Amino acid sequence: MKRTCLVAAGAVCLLAGAAHAQSSVTLYGIIDTGLEYVSHANASGDRVIRMPAITGSLPSRWGLRGSEDLGGGYRALFVLENGFNVRAGDAGQGGRLFGRQAWVGLGSEYGTLTFGRQYTMTFYALLENDVMGPAIYSLGSLDSYIPNARSDNTIAYKGTFAGFTLGATYSFGRDAAGTGNSPGQGTCAGSVPGDFQQCHQWSVMAKYDTRNFGAVVSYDQQRGGTNAAANFFDGVATTPIPSSGDKDTRAQANAYVKFFGATISGGWLGRWVDPAAQAAASVKSNIFYLGASYVITPSLYVDGAVYRILNHDHDTRATLSTIRGIYSLSKRTAVYAQVGFLGNSARARYTLSAGGPGTTPPPGANQTGVMMGLRQLF
Repeated sequence: MKRTCLVAAGAVCLLAGAAHAQSSVTLYGIIDTGLEYVSHANASGDRVIRMPAITGSLPSRWGLRGSEDLGGGYRALFVLENGFNVRAGDAGQGGRLFGRQAWVGLGSEYGTLTFGRQYTMTFYALLENDVMGPAIYSLGSLDSYIPNARSDNTIAYKGTFAGFTLGATYSFGRDAAGTGNSPGQGTCAGSVPGDFQQCHQWSVMAKYDTRNFGAVVSYDQQRGGTNAAANFFDGVATTPIPSSGDKDTRAQANAYVKFFGATISGGWLGRWVDPAAQAAASVKSNIFYLGASYVITPSLYVDGAVYRILNHDHDTRATLSTIRGIYSLSKRTAVYAQVGFLGNSARARYTLSAGGPGTTPPPGANQTGVMMGLRQLF
């Protein structure tokens, strides 16, 4: 009788444990590519027609996302996400296997705490607040860090409470693989004995969302290191930031409003590069933007934006205007067309296309770009 009770109690315990250990793993991805035309794509002013490498309407990727119920409102989480280039099948993010994201963490009603390679708060601050996202002609054309705002060796927290989302990250070395965390940054592995601040990075965000309105502010600071650099993507040589006292900082404030099928968003992104050495000059830039999207039918919507960048220290300025139409063939498949125009000031060499290297114009040259593509989600 006692033996039977013990066996039954054990079975109940096993069943209870199994109920709390429910887990799921999801395979997901995006394949996005097409053909692109860009004018004034080299120093001679020649045009090019190509299949871009890095992005179209969205960067291509595949990943694994997992969750396990631990009971008591807690859950274990992980994401492994690979970025790849469709035209050649090669890995992005410097050839890393999971270069977009690789983290594990815990979640609860109090938020999520995660560890690994992950996005900084600069990325999350723009999810709802830039209608173009990481498209081929967008904010990333003027500052390539924006669609690549992620760091290695990172602890991150993010929680949402009554419409407010608070987040923070801290990286002990933002480029542990030494492959260049985003274009123009050089390499900054960090975790250097005797120099605790070298290649460290931290970011914070405060965001408020309702059904029809949202606003956000964020702050993101990178420290320098042995092979680190700061590129303003305007054709001027990069600024070396080899010391842990050097700072590359970005701050932003933006908002959006939704009404009658339309979304209007706009904001400001400021950047300051401050070398610790007094002999080196600081460099600042400001980007202002305004965009809108409109759902014409359940299958068709259009969006567009205007971006203006000002860098008085380099005497470089540019205005980027773009419009895009996306038509959904199904829930997972869509075709799109995007047109962009970039006007450079006399000394500027900003590049319209974020689709990979090879389209930098001559100083002062304007660029026109057109891309038609196909996107498949899985």
